[in-house]
Amino acid sequence: MERLEIAEIKKSDILLDNEKFRIDNEFFKKEYINAYKFVKKMKHSTIRDIIACLTDFHANGSYEIIAQNFKLLDEPDYAYMVRSTDLETQNYETGVKYISENAYNFLSKSKIYGGELLINKIGIPGKSYLMPKLNKPVSLGMNLFLLKLKPNCGVNEYYLWAFLNSRIGSNIIKRKINGTMPLSIDKEAIKSLYIPIINIDIQNRIRSLIMESQKIFNDSKSLYRQAEELLLEAIGLKDFQPTNKNKSIKTFKESFLTTGRLDAEYYQPKYEEIISKVKQQEYDLLSNLVSIKKSIEPGSEAYSDEGLPFLRVSDYNKFGISEPEKKLSDNFYNANRTLINSLKPKKETILFSKDGSAGTAYLLYEDANFITSGAILHLNIKDKKVLPEYLTLTLNSKVVQQQAEHDAGGSIILHWRVDEIKKVVIPIIDIKIQRKIAELIEKSFKLRTESERLLKEAKEAVEKEITNC
Repeated sequence: MERLEIAEIKKSDILLDNEKFRIDNEFFKKEYINAYKFVKKMKHSTIRDIIACLTDFHANGSYEIIAQNFKLLDEPDYAYMVRSTDLETQNYETGVKYISENAYNFLSKSKIYGGELLINKIGIPGKSYLMPKLNKPVSLGMNLFLLKLKPNCGVNEYYLWAFLNSRIGSNIIKRKINGTMPLSIDKEAIKSLYIPIINIDIQNRIRSLIMESQKIFNDSKSLYRQAEELLLEAIGLKDFQPTNKNKSIKTFKESFLTTGRLDAEYYQPKYEEIISKVKQQEYDLLSNLVSIKKSIEPGSEAYSDEGLPFLRVSDYNKFGISEPEKKLSDNFYNANRTLINSLKPKKETILFSKDGSAGTAYLLYEDANFITSGAILHLNIKDKKVLPEYLTLTLNSKVVQQQAEHDAGGSIILHWRVDEIKKVVIPIIDIKIQRKIAELIEKSFKLRTESERLLKEAKEAVEKEITNC
C-alpha cells in the first residue's frame, strides 16, 4: 500500500462539476479536489459566464478548407496563422506560417487582434497564452481555443491567464483533460472551468505585473535580434538569399556512392550554396570545437510523478527550459546513481537536439539538476577560439539550421545522426565580435529571467489570494 493515494468522496459530490459522469481515479486526485474546493468556497463564476464567445479552430472543418483551398504558406504573406509552437516560443519572426488576405477574411471568426486568451486543445491541453499585439493581421491556428471576454464581466484577461497558469488553476484544468491518447480538452470542458472572482485592485496589480513582464520580454527579444544580425553580418549572410532553383545534376558517384542518399531534397542547390558561403571564410568542423556526449533513454517504466526531472526535446527551446513533464523514479535513480550523476549537464554545456526539432541549442548558465533524454546531446567547448554564447547562437542560426534540414530531412520524424552533426561547418569570426554577441545574449537572457520572475509573482499573487480566503 506504500505511496498508494486514496481519496474519500461523498456520493453526493461525485456529480459535482462532472458533466461527463467520470468515475476514474484520475478525475478524483487529491490535488484536483483540493483546487476545486478552494475555488468553490470563494465568489466564483465559470468561463461560460464571462466570455462573449469561444472560437474553436481545429483540424477538421474550416482548417481543412484552408489547407485545400487557400494553402498555408512558409513565405511572408498578408496574415500570420498563429500556432501553439509560435505562442510557446513567442517567436513571430521566423518559422511562422502565413495565409493570404482571402483566407484571412474567410476566417472572419478567427481573427485575433491582441490581448485575447488562447488555450491549447491538444499537445499540452489546457495550456493558455496571452496573444500579444503584432504589426500584422493574425488568424487563429489549428487546435486552439480563442476566448473573448464580455465587457465588465468582473475578470480581466491578464488575471484569467495568471489564474489558469497558477498551481490551483492548472489543477482545475487538468481535471477536465480527457484521459485517452492523445490527451485533449474540449470546448464544453473549457466553458465549465470555475474562475474565482477576486478583488479588482489585485486583478489590476496582476495586470501591471504581466504588462511590465511583456515589455521587458520585448526588450530581451530586441537584444537577441541584434545579436543575430551581428552574427549574420559578420559571416556575410545578412542579406543572403539562397537560390530558388530546385534542380541539381549529380552523377551516381557524386550522389549515392558518396552520401548514401537518393532523395531529391538532399541535393537541392540551396544547401550547397550556404555551405560554400561559409567556407569562403575561416571555419571549422563542430567536432573540432566541442566534445559531444550522449545521454540515455531509461524507458517509460522508469518514469514517475516525482523524482529527478527528465528533460526531453519538447521541454526546451533556444530561449529556455520549461518544467519537464517526466521524472525518473527514486528506484531508478538509486540503481543508477553513478551513471546519472555523471550525466547531469554542467554550466556552459550546450544542449543540442538531434531528433524531433533537430538542431535546437540552449546554453546552460548554471549546473543542472536533471538529466536529458538520448535525443539531446551535450556539447562542451574544447577550442577557446569560439565562445559558448557565440557557438550557441550560430547553432540556432540559419547557417546550421540549413545543415540540419539538409542532413535530417527525408523522414517524418527528423533524426540527425551524430556522425553528420560532427561534420557541421561553423564559421569562425573575430573574437571581439564574438564578445559583443556574448554581451548582447547575456543581457537578453537576464531580461528574460526578470520577465519570467514577474510572471511568477503574478501567479503567486493569485494563489495567495485564493488560499487566504
